[in-house]
Amino acid sequence: MNESLLQERHDNAREDGHETDADFVRFIDVQKSYDGVELVVKGFNLDIHRGEFVTLLGPSGSGKTTCLMMMAGFETPTHGQILLKGDPINDLPPHKRGIGMVFQNYALFPHMSVAENLAFPLEVRHMSKAETKRKVDRALAMVRLENFGDRRPAQLSGGQQQRVALARALVFEPELVLMDEPLGALDKNLREEMQYEIKRIHADLGVTMIYVTHDQTEALTMSDRIAVFNDGVVQQLAAPDTLYEAPENAFVANFIGENNRLYGEVTETIGDKCQVRLDSGETVLAKAVAAGGIGTRTTLSLRPERVAIVSGEADEAFDNRFPAEVREVIYLGDHLRTRLSVCGNDEFILKTPNAKGYASLRPGQSIDVGWASSDCRALDA
Repeated sequence: MNESLLQERHDNAREDGHETDADFVRFIDVQKSYDGVELVVKGFNLDIHRGEFVTLLGPSGSGKTTCLMMMAGFETPTHGQILLKGDPINDLPPHKRGIGMVFQNYALFPHMSVAENLAFPLEVRHMSKAETKRKVDRALAMVRLENFGDRRPAQLSGGQQQRVALARALVFEPELVLMDEPLGALDKNLREEMQYEIKRIHADLGVTMIYVTHDQTEALTMSDRIAVFNDGVVQQLAAPDTLYEAPENAFVANFIGENNRLYGEVTETIGDKCQVRLDSGETVLAKAVAAGGIGTRTTLSLRPERVAIVSGEADEAFDNRFPAEVREVIYLGDHLRTRLSVCGNDEFILKTPNAKGYASLRPGQSIDVGWASSDCRALDA
C-alpha cells in the first residue's frame, strides 16, 4: 500500500482529532521480513478496541509474537503502519510508548526485592517516593501479594513471580499491556489459576490487553476476541464461541478444539447446504461454508460433542446417520471419550457426558451415530 493511502486510512481513523474507542490500536497492512525475502507477517490488519482483551493465537513460527514485538517497539515493520490512540508509532522507541510488557521468563531483577522491582518503572519516570510507594502497594494488592514486598524473586514460587511480573507491567497504570506466553512455564493447575487471575484484573482495571499464546484453551478462557495465525496470516478473527462453533476454514477448525474430519467431493448444492460423497463412499449433508462447486474436494468438520448415539424414530432429527464400531472408550471423569470407526475414519471421536441414562459402551460394539447437517461444516480441502 502506498504512503498516501496509508495516510488516508490513518486520517479516517481519527474523529475530531482523537482516536475512537474502536481504533485504540491499529495494525494497517503490516508486513515483516527479517531477510528481505521471506515474510513472517503478511498484510496484517487488526483494530483493537479500548479495554478489549485480544489474543494472538497460533502455532510456533506463525507470526504472532513478531506482531507483539512490533507493537512493543522491539521490532520494526518492513511495511505498513501501527497506530496507538490514532498516532503512528513505527519510529517511536519502546520506552516512549507507555506500554506494559509481561514476558514468559518474568524478567525480574534478581538482586532487587519485589517492591524494588515494582518501583523501578516508576523511578525511571521520576515519580516521587510517596507516589511510588502508593502505586507499589496498590499493585501488590492487585495481585494479592501485599506481604511479599521485601522478598527477592528467588524466594517466590513460579506463580508468585508471574504475579510480580504482571504487577510491574501494571504499576505505572499503562493503557495497554502486552503479554508474550506469560504462563508457559507454569504447571497446569497454576496456569488455570493465573488465567482467571489475569482475566479478573483485566475486568477490574479495564486496561487493553494483547496476549500471545499457542494454547487454545488459554485463548478461549480469557479473550474477548482471538486472531488465529498461520504462516504469517490471520486465518480468522472472532469471539471465542464463534471460532469454535463457526470456523471459517479447515485450519481454524483443526486448531481450535477437537475436531472430526471427513474428506470427500461435493456432488450437489442445496441452498446453504451441500451434499458430499465421502472417499469411503457414504453421502453426507453438510453446511456449505467454504466448499467449492460441484466436483471440488472438501473437508468436513464436526465437533465430537455434536455427534450422538441414535436409535429408532425418536432420532429422526439427525439428517446424517451411519453405523459405527466402538474401538476404544476412555473415562475422563465428567465425560467419556469414545473412539469409533465411522465412514472409513478409525479416529472418529464421540464425547458423551458421564451422566445417568447413558449406556456404557465397550470395544467391538456396533452402534449407530448421527449428527445434524447444520453441525457439519464443509470447508476447504
